[in-house]
Amino acid sequence: MKIFIDGDGSPVKETTIEVALAYSIDVVIVTSIDHYSLKEYPQNVSFVYVDKGADAADYKIVQLIKTGDVLVTQDYGLASLVLPKGARVMHQLGYEYTGENMDGLLEQRYFSAKVRKSGGRTKGPKAFTQADREKFKENLVELINGYIE
Repeated sequence: MKIFIDGDGSPVKETTIEVALAYSIDVVIVTSIDHYSLKEYPQNVSFVYVDKGADAADYKIVQLIKTGDVLVTQDYGLASLVLPKGARVMHQLGYEYTGENMDGLLEQRYFSAKVRKSGGRTKGPKAFTQADREKFKENLVELINGYIE
């Protein structure tokens, strides 16, 4: 098992790395070259840098992820592409994307885009909180423990 992080703007990179380190799980952060960093990371963390482009990181993740891996992303479209590959997918707010909730999430995204395209406004995401981070961490640990048992 590896944990992949859709790295462009993820607020749970450090939390994911912390949990993965405790379980000796490799983490792969896929991100645009625009987000290149010289920051030191633990040995279990690697980076895959992709060219600039709206979906370049998504395509690379779909190419690399395998059955039994975990993906952390807030991108519903990306989640819908990796679920059929047998990967588990978590949102940064701590809930897991599943076949059961994916259709509704994609439908909601489609209608929101339609409203924006016609000049309307939709609500953006709420500010990410420490409580959100704790819920994500708790659910990631639970997901990993489920794999181990």
